[in-house]
Amino acid sequence: MPLADRAREAVEEAGVEALFFNVNAVDRDKMTLVLDQLEPLAGADGVSLLFHSLAFGSLAPLVGEDASASARDSQMAMTLNVMASSLVAWTQELAWRRLLGEGSRVMAMTSAGSTRAAPSYGMVSAAKAALEAYVRQLALELGPRGVAVNAIRAGVTDTPALAHIPGAADLKEHARSVNPGGRLTEPGDIAELVSLLMQPGGTWLTGNVLGVDGGEDIAAG
Repeated sequence: MPLADRAREAVEEAGVEALFFNVNAVDRDKMTLVLDQLEPLAGADGVSLLFHSLAFGSLAPLVGEDASASARDSQMAMTLNVMASSLVAWTQELAWRRLLGEGSRVMAMTSAGSTRAAPSYGMVSAAKAALEAYVRQLALELGPRGVAVNAIRAGVTDTPALAHIPGAADLKEHARSVNPGGRLTEPGDIAELVSLLMQPGGTWLTGNVLGVDGGEDIAAG
């Protein structure tokens, strides 16, 4: 909550109204409560951007030493729902309310883990792969409405979420060593890409996985 409070204060200091909702983002009833409050504010212009970034999933081997140390069905379902399928749910709810239309953008945060394997990352990796598949399909289905849908694949970024990944320190060290830019990706790098995608000329850019990592992914091999 302190991080959320600071983010809200920064937005308000920039002269923009900020509404924060501390709710379960995969609960359809909670979605309804949030959108009921947002819809009157959106008005005829609708929603400019739906930005999906839910970093909450299970980190465990798919096949451990025994059942207690292996991925459970409930963990796999939860990880897929939170980190991937919830993008579809939010997009559906906005579209059904006619809040997504010409010029709207939908963006989702993915990772290089969608195509790579790492210890204890199997469930999250599968969810990221599914997320990218959803992005492609949503781009196809929403294209006739003028809605652009893309996934953003950031490089290793030092955030509170990264600290929960096993071997985070090694990930940062490796990324820093191979990145042609000589540093980790920063939140500001991602924000700049989002700002570019929101420009009027970005409406024809859709259905992509866009890397913002200073070349980390191509250098990592």
